[in-house]
Amino acid sequence: MEYRQLGASGLKVPVLSLGTGTFGGRGPLFGAWGTTGDQEARRLLDIAIDAGVTMFDTADVYSDGASEEVLGKAVHGRRDRVLISTKAGLPTGEGPNDAGTSRARLTKAVDDALRRLGTDYIDLFQLHAFDAATPVEEVLATFDDLVRAGKVRYTGVSNFSGWQLMKSLAAADRHGRPRYAAHQVYYSLVGRDYEWELMPLAADQGVGALVWSPLGWGRLTGRIRRGTPVPAGSRLHDTADYGPPVEDDHLHRVVDALDEIAEETGRTVPQVAINWLLRRPTVSSVIIGARNEDQLRQNLGAVGWSLTPDQITRLDAASHRTAPYPYFPYRRQEAFARLNPPMTG
Repeated sequence: MEYRQLGASGLKVPVLSLGTGTFGGRGPLFGAWGTTGDQEARRLLDIAIDAGVTMFDTADVYSDGASEEVLGKAVHGRRDRVLISTKAGLPTGEGPNDAGTSRARLTKAVDDALRRLGTDYIDLFQLHAFDAATPVEEVLATFDDLVRAGKVRYTGVSNFSGWQLMKSLAAADRHGRPRYAAHQVYYSLVGRDYEWELMPLAADQGVGALVWSPLGWGRLTGRIRRGTPVPAGSRLHDTADYGPPVEDDHLHRVVDALDEIAEETGRTVPQVAINWLLRRPTVSSVIIGARNEDQLRQNLGAVGWSLTPDQITRLDAASHRTAPYPYFPYRRQEAFARLNPPMTG
């Protein structure tokens, strides 16, 4: 397993991490993802750790905290061998302080996560979303206190826009607070919006990308083909409205290219899709998911080999989308591109 620096921090993380959205299985969204219980979760961690996957990602809203509870039991007895990342900020109740990233909410969220995880520190704690009602200075001061108290070691964000992340980083520099080391983002061959602004920002500011849903919300599993219905059992039947939209024509064009390259390489479609992501700038780790041992072993096969430059070029071309303003001039006009050339893998 390859390890990379998490952004500009000193923390080294495996290029593949295991997401635990399938752990617990409570509610309509996460129940559709999976219903992994304590025993199966420990088995999945056994396989992952043996393969060098030592970082596990969760959140307080995953199955109403059950994901953190199951993960905590699965890491029991080997806490010092793994990294735990979790998130808070999205609503967990109807109360006025049950959502957001205020000092009161974050302090309680960290304490609750520590209790559910059965640990006394969290390696990476991330804001699950930007809270426009709370000053970034308040958030950063709270994180500073949590780091000094030893409850949190590194901090990050998820699902931020460019200006939200840059405002936070600038405030951290201005006040001498810990900078965010990670940005957990959606990025896939059928969703390359991350490249337009967030990737250049991450490269400039030293923020590592932790990629969620690398298979485009279940669309790049190899089971969806042109002219065929979504297979029975796919989570898309119940969760498509929660995830990023993808036009059918674009999806099928990407899948066609993945099929060709999978045949050439003797790899599966998901393995090719994940391997492509691992070649992209600023990506520190790709978060894979698994409902069972077979899926986990399949996804672990995305590492240990490399796509050829020609294969990468073909995947780039199949997944290309015209960027919106103000980004498209820098990709379509030579004069603009000379000033700010697009990033490549």
